[in-house]
Amino acid sequence: MALKLSPAVLILIATVLIVVLPGLVLPSPYYYRVGALVFISALAVIGLNLLMGYAGQVSLGHAGFFAIGAYGTAILPAQLGWPPLLAAATGVVLAAALAFAIGRPILRLRGQHLAVATLGIGMLITMVLNAEVAITGGPDGMAVARATVFGFKLRAPETWYWISGGLLILGVVAALNLLNSPTGRALRALHDSEVAAEVLGIDVTRYKLVVFVAASVYAAVAGAALALFSGHVTPDVGSFLRSVEFVTMAVIGGLGSILGSIVGAAVLVILPQVLTVFQEYETLVLGVMIILFMIFLRGGIVPGLAARLTARLTP
Repeated sequence: MALKLSPAVLILIATVLIVVLPGLVLPSPYYYRVGALVFISALAVIGLNLLMGYAGQVSLGHAGFFAIGAYGTAILPAQLGWPPLLAAATGVVLAAALAFAIGRPILRLRGQHLAVATLGIGMLITMVLNAEVAITGGPDGMAVARATVFGFKLRAPETWYWISGGLLILGVVAALNLLNSPTGRALRALHDSEVAAEVLGIDVTRYKLVVFVAASVYAAVAGAALALFSGHVTPDVGSFLRSVEFVTMAVIGGLGSILGSIVGAAVLVILPQVLTVFQEYETLVLGVMIILFMIFLRGGIVPGLAARLTARLTP
């Protein structure tokens, strides 16, 4: 049996990493910025992993909900004068509402048909963001008002490192609570066999909708955090390539692993920064490394390493 970490241990590992990293390897604001990007990406990937890794539902439109969170945070203050934090919360609610509205019909699909349907949703969202120039700024994007708490503007990379780290911890706790509830057991049953789950009396449609909405909330919160952190958003936040990036993070880290979501996000955010020493060969080297990960750690980095460690420790 592969080595498994308890929820408390997972939370402890994530918390310790976030707290200890600044004193070890974050000597300048640039590194805090990269750390914040890792945490924000990891938050979005945890939601996707709930959907794909635990419930077995394929999504290629996850970035669409990410974009709704980001643009809700940008548009409402610019057009209506709303406070940025209230706008961010509203963007998350809008993403959840859209997921609920479209989830029931599209989640009747399975496999590649579901993948294409979610891809279409993401593409439609991106098309709207590009076309509505008067509202979204079109392809050039738009500025995002800085959030203010008690007169203090949330602007510095160091500040957003701790905010995004805190959001990630909350996301991990919420995901682990969900997975250790009756809903989590139902999601695992769906992953193994929807037909068998129905035979056992599980409301398949209901639980698929629940996890789809939950995944959209994770993506929207991450998108809102990115918008407030960067101060500018473009339609690229909801592009197909961003969705593929999220899926790649989940697969590399390990589907069905919360810790794997964090590791996968860290790998794909940090590696491109490290590989800049290869200059024009940077993308080539990154692609080769991803291929090697998939060849030697087919289940993902975290499950693969856990299985190998278990094999070594087992007499």
